[in-house]
Amino acid sequence: MKPMAHLGVGIGWRPEIARAVEGLPGLDWVEVVAENICPGHLPESLLRLIERGVRVVPHGVSLGIGGADRPDPAKLAALGERAVALGAPLVTEHIAFVRTSSVAPGQVLEAGHLLPVARTRDALDVLCENVRIAQDSLPVPLALENIAALVSWPGEELTEGQFLTELVERTGVRLLIDVANLHTNRVNRGEDPAAVLDGIPLEALAYVHVAGGVERGGVWHDTHAHPVPKVVLDVLAELRARVDPPGVLLERDDDFPAEAELAGELAAIREVLRGKGPAGSARTRASNADGADSESAPAGSSKGGGAELSSAEAGIRPAEVRVRSAEAGLDGVRTRVGIGQTALLSALVAGTPVPEGFDRQRVRIQARALAAKRAGVVARLAPELPGILGGEDAYREAFLGYARHRPMAAGYRRDALDFAEHLLVRDLPADPAARRRLTLWWRERSGARPPRRAVRWARALVGRAA
Repeated sequence: MKPMAHLGVGIGWRPEIARAVEGLPGLDWVEVVAENICPGHLPESLLRLIERGVRVVPHGVSLGIGGADRPDPAKLAALGERAVALGAPLVTEHIAFVRTSSVAPGQVLEAGHLLPVARTRDALDVLCENVRIAQDSLPVPLALENIAALVSWPGEELTEGQFLTELVERTGVRLLIDVANLHTNRVNRGEDPAAVLDGIPLEALAYVHVAGGVERGGVWHDTHAHPVPKVVLDVLAELRARVDPPGVLLERDDDFPAEAELAGELAAIREVLRGKGPAGSARTRASNADGADSESAPAGSSKGGGAELSSAEAGIRPAEVRVRSAEAGLDGVRTRVGIGQTALLSALVAGTPVPEGFDRQRVRIQARALAAKRAGVVARLAPELPGILGGEDAYREAFLGYARHRPMAAGYRRDALDFAEHLLVRDLPADPAARRRLTLWWRERSGARPPRRAVRWARALVGRAA
């Protein structure tokens, strides 16, 4: 595997902090959410950074490469177009699924969030083929990110390290390691970050993410809206003790601080990379070899006593696995993976029963988090709605009631229109003036007349039956 180009220390570019990012001293590169830019109309701030020689890497969030379906050619083409427009050395995405089309013909369930794939042979076979499809379509190398997860799949067959190692061996894909996600999974799933780092091929490392979060009620929330805590910098130090990462990037997606605070967080990251980070946090491989720590085993299995094995050490030979996949028929494997993903996603966004083997409380927490995120995104895309409905609290209550049994199926903008129509069907808001404002808002954006009362009630009855 060829060495990755050196990126240095960077920050996630967001429109809200564009001016601050341009003023940060010593900035080497930035990462941009791929879906938030248009190749033919790049923001002036990004163009100025590119002119200065600052590299820009597109980071996708909607491909769902871990899903049971093959990657959408249009999404792959769009990701490639952005890489070319930015002159990027690579593109990145997530080891996750975000939707499922296995509900019924022509129907799609959208999570609006990154959900974990099961660490099983079936899921790995599907992921590997999806990665190869993506690699054949993209004009630059691909790197995939480990995600933070609240929910664990029952019956998992591989540890995180084994799963990632075999993925790299079978596809040659690069890894984007998010150390904040490793800490999140330590709190939420009992997995030791040091053991994960010991078990993965760090020669495949493309770069590293660092981000903040917060713990509430024993659950770590990977918010990207809080300062980077010492425990996350400690994990970065663990990684730095093993390898000199080609690049490290600070992520911040909400509740943006002043430029000086961003600069301070970047300075703290640089200190860790120079070996001057949090005292006593970094350990060498030798100390780990003494068996001090080990990653938690998959749900339902016993915990091992040392650092996890590589796929070769565990007796897993990639060629044999590929033969097994071919013999079994990958279409059948995709069907099995799709059924499992649909059952989980339906429980999260449509209120169906939690599949057997999952932690029901964790699924409920995840479902509430997805609904809250969905409400927040719709409010940002349609800021008039909270005002029409009487404020943020009234809007959120109404939206969460709407979303409880109505999963998103066509993106957030369509979701905003569907929410407005849902209210109008029920002759809400109760205030006639507010209802007229909502009707006008819906009409201007949908390009059609609001449906007549009989049509609205018929749709409501169909929705309740579904």
